[in-house]
Amino acid sequence: MEIGIKDILVKNNIYLIKISVDKQLAEETEDWSIILKSRDRTKKILLTSSYVVNDYIEISIPYLELESKLIEQDIWDLFLFHEKSEESEKIIRIKGGNKDYYSFTETLINRNKIIQPYETKNGNFSIKLMDYKVFSKIESCNFKRGNLNFSGYFDFPPLYRTDSYSIEAAKLYVAVPKDEKSEEISLKLVEREQRGGRKCYEIEGKIDLKKYLLSQKTLQLLLVVEFKKADGTIEEYTDKVKIMGNKKKLPSAIIFNEGRKYKVSIKKLNDFTIGISHYNFKQMIINKIKNKWTKLRRGEKLKALYKLCFKLLGKLPVKKDLIVFESFLGKQYSDSPRAIFEYMQENKLNNHMYWSFDRRNIEKFDERSGVKAIKRFSLRWLYLMARANYWVTNSRLPLWIPKPSHTIYVQTWHGTPLKRLAADMDQVKMPGTNTKKYKRNFLKEASKWDYLISPNEYSTEIFKRAFNFDGKILESGYPRNDFLINSNNEEMKKNIKEEAQLPLNKKVILYAPTWRDNQFYGKGKYKFDLNMDFSKLKKELGEEYIIILRLHYLVAENLDLSEYKGFIFDLSNHEDIRELYLISDILITDYSSVFFDYANLKRPMIFYVYDLEDYRDNLRGFYFDFETRAPGPLLKSTTQVIQEVKRLENTNLTLTDNAQEFYGKFCYLEDGKATERVVTEIFRKD
Repeated sequence: MEIGIKDILVKNNIYLIKISVDKQLAEETEDWSIILKSRDRTKKILLTSSYVVNDYIEISIPYLELESKLIEQDIWDLFLFHEKSEESEKIIRIKGGNKDYYSFTETLINRNKIIQPYETKNGNFSIKLMDYKVFSKIESCNFKRGNLNFSGYFDFPPLYRTDSYSIEAAKLYVAVPKDEKSEEISLKLVEREQRGGRKCYEIEGKIDLKKYLLSQKTLQLLLVVEFKKADGTIEEYTDKVKIMGNKKKLPSAIIFNEGRKYKVSIKKLNDFTIGISHYNFKQMIINKIKNKWTKLRRGEKLKALYKLCFKLLGKLPVKKDLIVFESFLGKQYSDSPRAIFEYMQENKLNNHMYWSFDRRNIEKFDERSGVKAIKRFSLRWLYLMARANYWVTNSRLPLWIPKPSHTIYVQTWHGTPLKRLAADMDQVKMPGTNTKKYKRNFLKEASKWDYLISPNEYSTEIFKRAFNFDGKILESGYPRNDFLINSNNEEMKKNIKEEAQLPLNKKVILYAPTWRDNQFYGKGKYKFDLNMDFSKLKKELGEEYIIILRLHYLVAENLDLSEYKGFIFDLSNHEDIRELYLISDILITDYSSVFFDYANLKRPMIFYVYDLEDYRDNLRGFYFDFETRAPGPLLKSTTQVIQEVKRLENTNLTLTDNAQEFYGKFCYLEDGKATERVVTEIFRKD
C-alpha cells in the first residue's frame, strides 16, 4: 500500500496536510493514526487530529505548539500507523507529492530554527529542523559571448517572520571548490513576492568565464548575506547557490579563447557547479560512439544473441581442466574464489584457470602475475565460459547466462547471513525490481548452483531455505578466512600497511558499513550517507588512531575526504578486505556480514547502528537476535563511538560473554584449512 501527500498549506502556524488514501484504508480509518517518527526512530509524536474526508486524510501539524518536542531531533518522518497491530507492514511511510516544499519553510522564533517539509531522495515526506540559513536558487542561466548570465532569488525565512532582522548587504562570489580564494561579482537585488505572500529578493548577474578557462576546472557560486538585528549586531550567512531545472536540459557552450576551445557546462543541480574542460571534437565523437556501444552492449538484442551463442558453444565438448573464477561481478580479485585459485596455483593442481573481470577494473588484474584474465562478456569470455568444466564465483551471475549441462557451478557466497536473504525477505526495495520478480530471479539463478559453500551450521540451514537450494552444501568454513588464521603475524601486517601507504605508528580502526536497499542512484548503484562526525573523531582520536573506510562493493560513491587527510584513508577499492581485517585493531560496522569474518581475529568490534529500527523493521530484518547477541556494543552517535574506543584503551581486551558465544557458534570451522577441504571435495575427486 503506497500513500502520498495530496496537498499542503500553512495557516496560523499549522501545517495542514491532505494525504490520499484508497477505499480499503478509508473503511478502516478508526484503526489508523498518523505519527511523526524521528529519523533515528527513538522519538515519536502522535498527530491525533487526523480524519478521513472523501478520499484523503487531513492532518494538522501545529509546529509552534509542538516545538519543544520537535527540536529534540533534526529530522522527522511521517508514517501511517495501525494502532491495533505490531506487524511491521502495518507501519506505512508516507510519500511526498513531487512538490517544491521549499515555500513552506517556517521559523521557530524562540529556538533560532527553521522548520521545512521536504521530499527525500526516495520520494518520502519528511520534516527537518535547521539553524537559521539563507536559501538561494538560480532559476535561469545562459552562455553568451564568454559570459554566464544568470538570475534567481534568495530568501531568509526569519526576515519575514519577525521584526528582528533587516538586510545590511548581500554579495555573490565565484568560488573554486576547496580553495578560499574567490572573486566578488556585481549583484542586482530586487524585492519580489513569492508564493503565499512571502517576500524574497531576486538576484541577477553575470560571470566572465574567460578569466577561469586556463587555470580552473570547476566553479561554484556562493551567496553571502549580512543581516542587521534589532540590537544593532550583524550576522552573516553563506549559502552554496542551487539551480532549478531538468538535469538533461542544463546549458553548455563552447568558448574560443587564445587559440583554444573550451567546453563550459552546468554540472550539478544541487550545488550550482560550472565545469570547464578543453574541447576536443575528435574525443567528443569517440565518447559518443563509446556511449552508444555501451548501450548496445547492455541492450536486450545483444543479450539474446549472447544467450544463443552460449547455448550453441555449450554443446561443444567440455574442457575438463578449465576453470573460470569471478569475484563480486568481476570487480575484484578477492574473497573465497581467490583463496581457492591461489591454493590450486600453489599446489600446482591446475594450469588452465582464468579470471573473469569487469573491463572497468582491468588494472587490478594487469598487475597480477600468474593470473590469466578475460574481459567479462567479451567473445573470448563467452567461449571459455561455455566450455568450462567449473565456474567459481561468490555472487550471482546474470540470469540470462544458460549453464551448459557439463559445467559444475561452485557458489562460494560472500558472508554469513545476518540480514534476510532472497525467499526470506518480506519486501524488496531495490531499484529495477519488485519483491516477486526479485525472488523469482534469485531462486532461478540458485537452481543452477551445483555446490554451495557454507561457513557453519547456522548458515547451512538459512541457505537451504532462503535459496531453495537442494544441491550439495559444503559446510567447510569460508576459504577466504584461511588467510586470517595463517597470515596473522607482525611481518604481514607491516607489509600490508606499507603497501597501502598507511602510518606504522598508529592504531587502525576499520569502518566497514553495508549498503541500504532503498538508498540508490539507480539499478546496481547504491549510495551511502556517512552519518558519522569525522571532524569530532579526528579531534578526539586523531593523535593515536587512523580510520580506514571500506564501503560495500555495490556502493557507488566518490567521497571528498581531503579535510581529513592523514586521518581517514578511503580503501574501498583495496583489492581484498581480508588484508584490512588483519591490520585493524578495532572494527566499526553496522549490519554488514564483515563482523562474522572479523570475529576470527578475536578483536574488539563496535556496531554503529544509527538507523537500527528502520533497517530492522522496514528493510531487511535479522535472522538472529542481533540487538542482544551482537559481539559488541550497539551505538547510535559519534560521541558514543568515541567513548567506546577510549574505554577499550583502558580495558583488558578479553572476549565478552557475547563475543565468546558468538565465536563458538559462527567461527568453529575456521581453522585455516577450509580451502583444502573445498578443493579436496570438489576438484580432487577421482
